[in-house]
Amino acid sequence: MQKNIVILGTQWGDEGKGKIVDYLSQNSSYVVRYHGGHNAGHTLVVENKKIVLHIIPSGLLHPNVIGIISNGVVISISELVKEIEMLKKHNFFIKKRLFISHSASLILPFHITMDIVREKKLGVNSIGTTGRGIGPAYEDKVARRSLRVGDLKDENKLSIKLKNIVDYYNNQLVSIYQHASFNYKIILKDLLKFKNIINDMIVDTTMMLHKAIQNKKSIIFEGAQGSLLDIDHGTYPYVTSSNSTIGGVITGTGVGPKNLDYILGVTKVYSTRVGNGPFPTELFNNIDEYLSKKGNEFGSTTGRKRRTGWLDGVALRYSIQLNSLSALCITKLDVLDNLKEIKICTAYQDINTLEIYTNVSFVNLENIKPIYETYPGWMQNTSGIKKIEDLPKAAKNYIKSIEKIAGIPVDMISTGPDRNDTILVRNLFV
Repeated sequence: MQKNIVILGTQWGDEGKGKIVDYLSQNSSYVVRYHGGHNAGHTLVVENKKIVLHIIPSGLLHPNVIGIISNGVVISISELVKEIEMLKKHNFFIKKRLFISHSASLILPFHITMDIVREKKLGVNSIGTTGRGIGPAYEDKVARRSLRVGDLKDENKLSIKLKNIVDYYNNQLVSIYQHASFNYKIILKDLLKFKNIINDMIVDTTMMLHKAIQNKKSIIFEGAQGSLLDIDHGTYPYVTSSNSTIGGVITGTGVGPKNLDYILGVTKVYSTRVGNGPFPTELFNNIDEYLSKKGNEFGSTTGRKRRTGWLDGVALRYSIQLNSLSALCITKLDVLDNLKEIKICTAYQDINTLEIYTNVSFVNLENIKPIYETYPGWMQNTSGIKKIEDLPKAAKNYIKSIEKIAGIPVDMISTGPDRNDTILVRNLFV
């Protein structure tokens, strides 16, 4: 049956979306990356091979799936080509299966430099970006000066636009940040080299998707980052530069809401965050050390240690409301196997007024403390379990507690990094 499924993160990213996209893509025809850039990192384990993707849709590891990088994404062509070559080395071939929107904006070397020098200048007040040039590239898009993938088709037009934008950045880099200037001719030469590799991939992806919908093909829309990093609805200003909530699917692809059949929110059974910004349930004790080590909580893109905390039910409900989620997929259940007790934050308390909130926006998180409910651990191995009835009773009760707190069902559970370490509680395609 044709079904179009959105897979997005409900926390601060790193929820394990890549594995879930990979797992579900075996039943779909298309997988679409709709926002963000190579600041995302999706780690997949297939037949004991570890594959880390940053820009290519995760579902392309299945040979019959067509991948689309749509207009909402900002693209570093050099990183894209590196990823294509990496997949070839692992015997994953995507020729004639990967297509790129002509309207997607390009990330160029001066964007990366600007990202880095700004963060350095901010010092302790830095946002904690990945330093990949994502923010400056989106700024150019909004300012209507960005180079887009379609510009690669016309060398003369490309050269003129590139010179103008390089002049714009050189003026700032030299005068404000005392940084060396860029030579637009060197950047142009590299772009033309990469253009020859991806030229046949550049299409109108919006029209391609509408044709797929008309032909009743199943589509998976793959989110990057997480809802709490959304530029409009996240913990601003410590957010990403795109819409990681459900609206990003619509603007980032040109596919309307009536064509989205099911929205799956991916949630770790605990919380993590990379970079700066508020984190209500953050841990600073031996549980933090345990979760970091057992959960391998180091960024796929940056290698930075992730901050860890208990699952935040208040933030989860917020994400469910923002995204109109159909159900949850909870990941890394096996990471909790050795804990005697597990906590979930179910409310916030204002430390000044002592008022308690069960639903709250992320306008001001500095003056709150989390209120927890405590659950017994199961102290049994759940790694690799594929049927929900085989889970320990305490683990099943913990999942039911998450459902009660969230108000929506848990339809999938990940019990390990391999694509087959998955419990499908309900068939999402019927």
